[in-house]
Amino acid sequence: MIVLDASVLIAHLDERDALHARAETALERAASEPLGCSSITLAEVLVGPVRSGQLEAAHAAVAELEVEEIPLGVDAAVRLATLRAEVGLKLPDCCVLLAADEAAARAIVTFDDALARAAERSGFGTF
Repeated sequence: MIVLDASVLIAHLDERDALHARAETALERAASEPLGCSSITLAEVLVGPVRSGQLEAAHAAVAELEVEEIPLGVDAAVRLATLRAEVGLKLPDCCVLLAADEAAARAIVTFDDALARAAERSGFGTF
């Protein structure tokens, strides 16, 4: 499993995004493995499309990638608080790390350098 950060999916959905080409390349590299993201990450990705009236199109594009929504578990609040205290990242980034842990992911795809460093320290590959 490869866990996706919101930045990758947001850039994928918006051809005008400065990171769109980089997102396409990353998703092509990850295409041979199942993709996933946390429910919180997916919600973060869908905020823009909801605001612009493009929710259905965005949801269809994510479904086309076969991105699995990863539940964070019943103890998510405690685990997220612990992650936040230990790694110092914002809560949405902690959701990515927790989703990767829940899914026993091989790697995390992110454009956020701090998240990438934390992922590597946690034993996940990054690209």
